[in-house]
Amino acid sequence: MERVSARGSRMDKKSFLLLDDGTIYHGKSFGGVETTYGEVVFNTSMYGYQEMLTDPSYSGQILVLTYPLVGNYGINKVDGESKQIQVRGLIVREHCTEPSHTMSDISLQDYLESNGIPAMSEIDTRSLVRRLRSKGVMMGILSSEMSPEEAKEEIKRLPRFGAVNYVSQVTAGVSYEWDADSSEYSYQIVLVDCGLKYNIPRILSGKGCRCIIVPSSASADDILSLSPDGILISPGPGDPAVLNDIERTVGSLLGRVPLFGICLGHQLIARALGADTFKLKFGHRGGNHPVMDLHTRRVFITAQNHGYAVDADTLPAGLEVNHVNHHDGTVEGLMHRDLPIISIQYHAEGSPGPEDNLYIFDRYLEMIDDFNGGKKRVGRKTDRAPVNARKNS
Repeated sequence: MERVSARGSRMDKKSFLLLDDGTIYHGKSFGGVETTYGEVVFNTSMYGYQEMLTDPSYSGQILVLTYPLVGNYGINKVDGESKQIQVRGLIVREHCTEPSHTMSDISLQDYLESNGIPAMSEIDTRSLVRRLRSKGVMMGILSSEMSPEEAKEEIKRLPRFGAVNYVSQVTAGVSYEWDADSSEYSYQIVLVDCGLKYNIPRILSGKGCRCIIVPSSASADDILSLSPDGILISPGPGDPAVLNDIERTVGSLLGRVPLFGICLGHQLIARALGADTFKLKFGHRGGNHPVMDLHTRRVFITAQNHGYAVDADTLPAGLEVNHVNHHDGTVEGLMHRDLPIISIQYHAEGSPGPEDNLYIFDRYLEMIDDFNGGKKRVGRKTDRAPVNARKNS
């Protein structure tokens, strides 16, 4: 589809969002290409749009931001959570064209345009979010080129969100080692990349871990050949029910090495143990979701981004709920009585979001210590495992 390169002509264009139920919202176009398609979801965070745009869990989705002003602090070189924009489209109430921040390297407009990501502003985002909350998330077409009538015909032919394996589109192409500041490490962690956010290996590296990232297609033998002290199944996009190959790999790892699952990884571990998952009406996406840790009875404010959840009524013997969502009671964390397994539905790496959930990483490393009889690995980065690449990919 043709792009309009001149900023003025691009941002003066009108565009519209067509929802699957026939509802149409009109606004002004900015960003990249003229037409996109995806599941329309909303996030309630007040900041962190760069992190959201680059979060692989948004693959296949058009993101609506509830905070009214977006773009005011621009885009910088350090806050991305992956190597590229992952959303298919962006919808905001007001788009700031002149960012003001010392770290800003490029405007939101130029960032989206250079990456070919369409966006729309000047719409009533409150009305749109209310509709998604009452009707549930649905597919949509965002366009400044098609007519609404053409879009209504096109949306009937396009695939549903839950039918697509988006993990295969966002996972790493090869294994690689995360570059850490320290040359010494106490734990060797293999991260299975189902849509990894960069803040996870950043945090683990800061806690004395050497992180090796492998593609989601890696077999259990591939993973175990790297001699991990622990294995982390990362967050990622889409319905876990279509990820049968990864689920089988996780099943082959149960009990052999301490496992930690985050978001999609949490769902895949639960499914590998025999539990079911289900689609939430409008998902949990934002930086203000209260979660209770049932061990301590403390309530934490968490960052979340998911549209599916584990069905608590289907948990097998030995798998217990240890975190719950204070809004709707859904499962936010699991632990196993007999196997070295913990998992969380929320994003403890918290970017965007608070940092008071980092204790879960410490709890995981304590589990590794217990599994190894209290012995820590003493290693240096010169003692390298065989991986295909040495640097962040």
